[in-house]
Amino acid sequence: MSDLFWLTDAQMARLAPFFPKPHGKPRVDDRRVLSGIIFINRNGLRWRDAPEAYGPHKSLYSRWKRWSEKGIFARMMAGLAAEHGEEETVMIPSRDITA
Repeated sequence: MSDLFWLTDAQMARLAPFFPKPHGKPRVDDRRVLSGIIFINRNGLRWRDAPEAYGPHKSLYSRWKRWSEKGIFARMMAGLAAEHGEEETVMIPSRDITA
């Protein structure tokens, strides 16, 4: 699949401060897993339909579930929105919009 989504180095650097500290066993590659989670959500796919390039679908789902329950994704969105002066409303466009 040639239209896979991958987070850039700059995007990963902006997200990294929100990552929880690893405890013991190292996490599966953050870029690969987060890019896969975004791809799944952006395209409305089932976890098991994740392209192989993102790794096992169970890894994607497990990370999404664990970080969602801990509020990590919510803190990421709030933190990124706060950088732009928006603390009340967080919106994610469903697709890229060009003028």
